[in-house]
Amino acid sequence: MSADPGAWTREVRYLVVLTGAGVSTGSGIPDFRGPRGLWTRDPAAAGDSSRKRYAADPAVRARMWQALTAPVLTDARPGPAHLALARVRATIATQNVDGLHQAAGTPAARVHELHGTLGRARCTRCRGTAPMDRALRAIRAGAAEPGCPACGKATLRPDVVLFGEHPDRDVYGRAANAARGADLFLAVGTSLRVEPAAALCRIAVECGAVLVIVNDAPTPYDRYAGALVREPIEVAVPRIVEGLLAGGTPGAGDGVTG
Repeated sequence: MSADPGAWTREVRYLVVLTGAGVSTGSGIPDFRGPRGLWTRDPAAAGDSSRKRYAADPAVRARMWQALTAPVLTDARPGPAHLALARVRATIATQNVDGLHQAAGTPAARVHELHGTLGRARCTRCRGTAPMDRALRAIRAGAAEPGCPACGKATLRPDVVLFGEHPDRDVYGRAANAARGADLFLAVGTSLRVEPAAALCRIAVECGAVLVIVNDAPTPYDRYAGALVREPIEVAVPRIVEGLLAGGTPGAGDGVTG
């Protein structure tokens, strides 16, 4: 199938989009596995994102909390792909934890955050939650880790999925149900090497959706794709959205349900 959106954007009634780190590089947030990705440049850094190392090593926890205060995260704004996707009525399953889809205008109810969110921290003991900005204030004030304001007996951690952990069952279930109903399933800016998020592609195809992968490098799911788009995400996604809107896909403000 052609990579030209005109061939696969006509009369799409239910669009589902899986997004990965490549969608946020246009906002200045580095990806992980790309040519200039965080883990490509520093493979040892991936180990700091594992549940076991985070739980066992206070230095790992302190490094992660310090990293979360960086302006590249705290000051990030939606990029061209986020803003384009917010124009069309779509369900988004995202591997990103930056909240930029919602900041761009996609309703929170339509965004399934498979790997959690940096907008929130949770207690390692009572699992109570607190806004991330409150936790970061404690770090900037000199704490190595923020204390839990709910129980006062433990520390907070970012409310994200670390290596060795599983996505929230309900969040993943909603994303999988969306994939089963899709006419068109876009996988954008993701290496499709992290499961079970990547398996949403297979679920969608098995239920009759056209899979289109927008990524600058091959993925393990390319063989299932009806089209592969290799051009830059900041160019490709706005072009695809224009094609969808011209082809009859409901816009974000059309007021349809589903």
